[in-house]
Amino acid sequence: MRSKIQGSFYLKRTLIALFLFFIVFFMLKSNNLLSTPLSNNYSERQSSSSHCTKIPEFIADTIIHYTTSSITPQQKVKEINITARVLREKSPCNFLVFGLGHDSPMWSALNYGGRTVFLEEDGDWIETFRLKFPTLESYHVTYDTKVRDAEKLLGMAGLPACRTVGDVRSSRCVLALRSLPEVVYEREWDVIMVDAPTGYQPEAPGRMAAIYTAGMAARWRTEGRSTDVFVHDVNRYVEDEFSKKLLCEGYMMQEEGILRHFTIPSHRGAGNMGKTFCP
Repeated sequence: MRSKIQGSFYLKRTLIALFLFFIVFFMLKSNNLLSTPLSNNYSERQSSSSHCTKIPEFIADTIIHYTTSSITPQQKVKEINITARVLREKSPCNFLVFGLGHDSPMWSALNYGGRTVFLEEDGDWIETFRLKFPTLESYHVTYDTKVRDAEKLLGMAGLPACRTVGDVRSSRCVLALRSLPEVVYEREWDVIMVDAPTGYQPEAPGRMAAIYTAGMAARWRTEGRSTDVFVHDVNRYVEDEFSKKLLCEGYMMQEEGILRHFTIPSHRGAGNMGKTFCP
C-alpha cells in the first residue's frame, strides 16, 4: 500500500512539473522572452516584466485537479513522458485522442493553445466528465467491431481496399470509421492517441478500427507532413498485432511499458505514388 501511495505521489509531482514547464514556456513565448536578448538596461527589463500573463483558468483547474485527486491517469509516468516530449515540440497543434478519461485534462493542458479533440464511446461518461471539465472538446462515437472478430478483421486488413490510401470517408475497408464527427475529417492531425474504445472482453468493440483510421489519417495528410501516433495497452492482442501491421513496425519510434510511438509520413502526392503501405 505504501509503495502505491508513493507511486501516486510521484506521478502527481511529475504531472505538475510538466504543467508548470509548459506554463512557463508559453508565458515566455507570449512575451517574446525566448527570442529577445536580455537587456542590461533596468528600465527596459522593468517595462518588459510589467506585461504579466496569468495562468489560464483551465490550466489552473487542471493542476488543482491532479493535486487533490486520488485518481491518477491510466498511463505510467514513463509512458506519459513520451507523448509529452512530442507535444513539447509540436504544440500548439491538432491532437486527436480516442478515449476520454482521467488523463484527458492533462493532454489538453499539455497542448495548450492547440486543439485537442476526444472521441468517447460512452455517452453517459461524457456528460459526467463535462460537469467538471466543460471546456474539453469531446464527441460521442460508436463502433461496429467486436474483439472476438479481431483475427478475421486482421486478415481482411491485407485486402487492397484496406491498403489503398485515401479519404477514409470513401474507403471500402471494413475497418474504416466513416461516421465520425466532421471535425475529424476536416482537420489534419499532428498527434493521434489511440487509448479507446474498450477492448478487454470478446464483446467489446476493440481498437481495430481506431488504429486503422489513425494510420490512414496520417497517410492522407498533406504531402511532406508526418503524424505521431500513439497506441496504449499493446500488451493485448489487438493493440499489439494491429499496431504492428497497420501502423507498421518500420514506422515505430519507441516502445515504453505498454505504449508504442509511431511516426507515419504522408503517402500523398506525386512523389509518394509508389510508396508501399509499410516501409
